[in-house]
Parts: sequence; structure tokens; C-alpha cells
Amino acid sequence: MSDRPPLSSTPAVAHPARVYNVWLGGKDHYPVDQEAAELAARANPGIVPSVRANRAFLGRAVEHLAAQGVRQFLDIGTGIPAADNTHEVAQRVAPESRIVYVDNDPVVLAHARALLVSSPEGATDYVQADLREPEKILEEAARTLDFTEPVGLMLIAVLQYLRDAEDPWDVVRRLLAPLAPGSFLVLSHPASDIGADEVAESMRVYNERAADHAAATPRTRERVGDFTAGLDLLDPGVVPLQHAGTRARATCRTTACRCGARWRARKGEGDRGGAGRAEPVGLRARRGGERGGLSAGGEVRRAAG
Repeated sequence: MSDRPPLSSTPAVAHPARVYNVWLGGKDHYPVDQEAAELAARANPGIVPSVRANRAFLGRAVEHLAAQGVRQFLDIGTGIPAADNTHEVAQRVAPESRIVYVDNDPVVLAHARALLVSSPEGATDYVQADLREPEKILEEAARTLDFTEPVGLMLIAVLQYLRDAEDPWDVVRRLLAPLAPGSFLVLSHPASDIGADEVAESMRVYNERAADHAAATPRTRERVGDFTAGLDLLDPGVVPLQHAGTRARATCRTTACRCGARWRARKGEGDRGGAGRAEPVGLRARRGGERGGLSAGGEVRRAAG
């Protein structure tokens, strides 16, 4: 018998986590999710390989941060569990790692509690909250995470579900505010200026089948770069996912529809001061005239201190 909890009664609207489950080849979704996923993929044939590249990006980012010594992760917009979840990747590197998963869908969290089980040395916890409630997320995450130590804040393919009027940039600032120096922000986001026509049409057909609070808003790479304000942007900067590492390039051969980047959040005492606003590499030069590029093997390097 499967360990997966049963899905609840059939909903009338699609949910992002279940639509992603379709694109990832999973089975935990409803007919309305299947329809939304298939129509969106028909409008934008690059969406499925891009979503799978996005999943691979998550794993590489967690592995990189764990190798840098990060032992705590706050993963918001968890989604239905798939292969190489955040805690699995982190605890392979460091079994003592602590992870908090956050989602606003009780079905997703039921799956998480059943399947996302920590190593004996570490810990996992689960918070039912909306990205629009950063203070609630932080308060409940503090039961498991120590915010005086570095945290990897994971916002993978979730910020698009906040409208501009809801100021997602401020939400990110509020989530970062209590994090210790040496923390990281990791995010990916659909880009409205990569395969623009296909992305717009796929968003339209998805939004017609989704609840109002789960409608998606693609943004330009410049606006995605604005989420990094005040942070040290790491190479290769704000780039399409197929450029965020050699393995991603191999898995996303069609039109990319996302941007991914990784950052070190907040400067520590004694670090170079006065950096101001970080500029997205490849769109505008970073301060000091530096330009970013893929580092060897597609790994991400810390910005110079």
C-alpha cells in the first residue's frame, strides 16, 4: 500500500503544486490540474523541460549551500514531494541539517508530513502558511531554525503567485530581515521576456483554470533581479535556467521560461561596505564594473568580500 495520503474531494480549480506534479510526471493531481497542465504545455512546449530544469536547479542550489556550510533551510512553496527534496539533498551532505517546509495547501502538507522524513541527526518541520504571511512563516519556522545562524531561503517558482499590487519585493525583504549574515536567497521565476508569446499564452490558459489567489504573473529578468536588492549577487547572476549549470543546459533544450539565481544574503561585520543595490549580472554591470559568467562546472561562487 502506498504511503501517500489520499487526495481530498475533487476541486473545481487548478492548484500550482498539483499542476507542477503533472509536469514532473507525478500522479497526485486532479482532472482540472491535468487539463491546465496540458493546455499550458501545448501553448508553451518549453514549459515541461523548463520545470524539470527548475527542479534540478533546486537540488544543485541546496547541494552548493550545504557544501558552503549552510545547515538550515526554509523552503517556501514546497509543492508535492518529488525526487531530491530539499532535506534529502541537504542531509546527504550534512545529516544534521534542519529544514522547514512551508505551503498553503493542506493536501501538499499532508504529503510532506507523510513523505519528507528527516534523518535521525537532523530535523524537518512543516508550516501551513501563505507566502503573503512572512511574519507568521518566520515565527513558526523559528521553532526549528536558529535565525542567529545562516539559513538558505528557498523561493523556487513561487513568487509569481503574488501580484505586483501585493508587493512581492517587500515580502522577500521581510523574509530576509531576521536572517543571519552569511544566509542565502535562492529563487527562480517565470520570465516574461524569454519566449514572451509562449509564456504569456501558457499563463493565460493556466490562470483561466486557477483560483484568483493562485494566478501567475511572469516578470522581466530586470524585475526578477530587483528581488536581490541589498544582497551580494552570485555568479552567474540572473540567467535563464538552462544557463545556471551544465546539467540544466542538458535538460532544457527548448525555449526557457524561467530565470534562476543564487545570492548570499546580508553582509557580516567586517565585510566590504557600501555595496548598495545589487545589479543583475548580464542586464547591467555590477558595481565596480564586474560582469558575471558561469564559473567552472556551473558552480556558483561567493561574491568577492
